[in-house]
Amino acid sequence: MPRHVVAALSDLPPGRCKRVAAAGRDIALFNVGGEVFALADRCPHQGGRLSEGHLVGLVEAQEPGRYVWSRPNEIVRCPWHGWEFDLRTGQSRCEPRRLRTQAYDVALEPCDPGPVETFPVTVDDWRIAVDVPDGSATA
Repeated sequence: MPRHVVAALSDLPPGRCKRVAAAGRDIALFNVGGEVFALADRCPHQGGRLSEGHLVGLVEAQEPGRYVWSRPNEIVRCPWHGWEFDLRTGQSRCEPRRLRTQAYDVALEPCDPGPVETFPVTVDDWRIAVDVPDGSATA
């Protein structure tokens, strides 16, 4: 898969997002504690830009009234309708057990957000590179 240098690491401080383009695709880069993630910059629900969304964590409950906060800033919430996606996998948070997919696959179902496309990221001393297949158009 071709590699595209899309940004300098200094352009993406921890806790921030940056919209970039590579191979005809809009991509949202997220820096979470020094780890960089890349997703297609389009919510599969109605096309909201995930780069304009908010990073949140997970609040889970094994039983009523007992909540556990985890994975701070590893979930992006679409700014249009609040649908959430895992930065590591692109999976929808509404039905994570049912919606499983490989990176780059996008499955849309009626009334279902589906996954968001993910891209492998490489960070060296000062550059961020994203692996994006050539010849694919932005959805």
